[in-house]
Amino acid sequence: MSLSGLLLGLINIAIVIVILLLVGAIILWILSMLGWGPPMQVQKLYIAVVALIALYMLVALLLGLPSWRVISTNIPVAPIDHWQPKIIAEETR
Repeated sequence: MSLSGLLLGLINIAIVIVILLLVGAIILWILSMLGWGPPMQVQKLYIAVVALIALYMLVALLLGLPSWRVISTNIPVAPIDHWQPKIIAEETR
């Protein structure tokens, strides 16, 4: 594994963790506005699940196992004729 691949993988893990924590914070904010604040044990459990996801992604990065990707260097490109609209000459005149 190259240094750039390792760095990209670590950035990937950081992005996933930040997104998960942001989603949790937004849910906590909405529930507290409604007066249904979840107990601290549920919040700690959510953070523990996020930490387990981070650990899985780190081990997958180091061992070369498949994992989730937020950013990647391999971007699949669809064939041009599948996504371009067909232009009819008679309608444009």
